[in-house]
Amino acid sequence: MAGSRTGGSSLSNMAAETDQLLKRVLVPVLLPEKCYDQLFVQWDVLHVPCLKILLSKGLGLGIVAGSLLVKLPQVFKILGAKSAEGLSLQSTMLELMALTGTVVYSITNNFPFSSWGEALFLMLQTVTICFLIMHFRGQTVKGVGFLACFALILLVLLSPLTPLAVVTLLQASNVPAVVVGKLLQAATNYSNGHTGQLSAITVFLLFGGSLTRIFTSIQETGDPLMAGVFVVSSLCNGLIAGQVLFYWNTEPPHKQKKER
Repeated sequence: MAGSRTGGSSLSNMAAETDQLLKRVLVPVLLPEKCYDQLFVQWDVLHVPCLKILLSKGLGLGIVAGSLLVKLPQVFKILGAKSAEGLSLQSTMLELMALTGTVVYSITNNFPFSSWGEALFLMLQTVTICFLIMHFRGQTVKGVGFLACFALILLVLLSPLTPLAVVTLLQASNVPAVVVGKLLQAATNYSNGHTGQLSAITVFLLFGGSLTRIFTSIQETGDPLMAGVFVVSSLCNGLIAGQVLFYWNTEPPHKQKKER
């Protein structure tokens, strides 16, 4: 009798410890406490609102984690080729502007990091690509000056000196910036007849990420401006992804001559 009570008590303690550990992992990173109780205490595993929150948070954090690597294939491809041929500087700068707008707007509005965090990492990778494009065009000094100006502008935008109306306007300008930027890259691809040093891995990851962000931005922020930007971004990224597939076996002319 005493042994069975001791065993039962141990099992209860283990269950309680497991529950507390799981709760520390999930709350509040993936679930609010009321949803944790709904799903894991009351075992109402078909509670749709809480499942949507869990899915949205999980996808959002997955995108943020993945964004650490999204543009690295592009960076390595440029460094490996010692060339940025096929990449439009204007398009990359407009993409940088859109990402910067999303970062500043999200921080200003105190949105959950899981709903916008990838924009921060993509912004840092994109500014690196801008510098590399200038560097391999023989404009290294200009590239260094660009980095300094960008850092200064970012600090000003994040400071209390910048009115909320300006931050909102910057986010609203993301739609035309994304459209024009991607169309410039698409036009460069079409004009060249190939995609040059454009990384297929980066293009497809951006396309998948922007599609997923439509759902997570609606779920986590409820902000139609954020969701609209990702809808437009998905369409534009889809266009570039389509070009990558279309020009898959097409190589730059100078590379064809070397092989001959």
